[in-house]
Amino acid sequence: MSDTQSQDTGAVDNPASVDASDARDMDLAVGGQALIEGVMMRSPSYLAMAVRTPDGRIVVRKKTFGSIMKKLPFLNIPVVRGGIHLIETMGLGIDALMFSADQATSEDRIENQKTSVKDTLMMWATVAFSFVMSLGLFFYLPILLTDLVVGEDAGSLTWNIVDGIIRVAMFVAYLLAVSKLPDMARVFEYHGAEHKCIHAFENGRPLDAEGSREYTTLHPRCGTSFLFFVMLISILVFSLLGRPEEIVDRLQRIAFVPVIGGLAYEAIKLSGKYAKAWFLKPVILPGLLLQKITTSEPDDDQLTVSMAALRAVLTPEGDDFKERVYYDMPLDSAAESVRDEKSEESTEGDVS
Repeated sequence: MSDTQSQDTGAVDNPASVDASDARDMDLAVGGQALIEGVMMRSPSYLAMAVRTPDGRIVVRKKTFGSIMKKLPFLNIPVVRGGIHLIETMGLGIDALMFSADQATSEDRIENQKTSVKDTLMMWATVAFSFVMSLGLFFYLPILLTDLVVGEDAGSLTWNIVDGIIRVAMFVAYLLAVSKLPDMARVFEYHGAEHKCIHAFENGRPLDAEGSREYTTLHPRCGTSFLFFVMLISILVFSLLGRPEEIVDRLQRIAFVPVIGGLAYEAIKLSGKYAKAWFLKPVILPGLLLQKITTSEPDDDQLTVSMAALRAVLTPEGDDFKERVYYDMPLDSAAESVRDEKSEESTEGDVS
């Protein structure tokens, strides 16, 4: 391992520029998520959300992160760890989205605050509701539609293939529908910024907008690709269960969803680690094509926000560090312009 990197935290002494060997030593453990006017990044030990505020500044919320698998190493086994990782990611993602929504719509910086019990319960209720809706839309509804399409005399393999095709078609249709929502356009641009910055990190490029600009918005370890693997693996797993005739058979399929998620997690890890292997490219390609729907080309301001989050999770902290909220940089010219415009509008309003 390079002497610039901590084995315990995954942080580096000089986050402005990380060589490729540092990235490989971290086992590609840095990932992220697009937020509202921002990006969340996560390393083995830190979590950071960077959000562009209405006045043009970048506010960063950084805190420690420790997966339950660190505390309970016996859970860090293939397939099982995938389900745990998915639950952790959903919880962290909802919390980050709530933070970004507050910051992106408020002129005032939100200081460090304790999350209330009510907010925590609402967050997990949202996660549970989203999970149940996803099961109904992408697992149970395709069963009902397949029964309408496939005759009763059709074999189990035929039924499951049709079921899988309907599920994938619904997933693609869902992504296309979401991509048409005006509010999602910016989120997809930040999604592209996140991927570009991860590419720059993995290739040892400077951690700034210029260092990431040249890279593609597509990445094999994307959540979109993960969901495609879920759809694909579900066809194989459900084919082993036969055709669901009774309600018990259908519920049994839902019970196998954690297994499918765990297998998809292992698939996404392998595809990220061996993305350049010729024999994996045909498997990775469909997920990359789907990312053409969920990612868009970002501008330099968005890349700068994403890099602020990435540098934060790569910067080591003291042993007593818990959480802090800070501005990543002073007002730039773009922010000054926004502020001046707001000032002019306010002045005109006073005159009238």
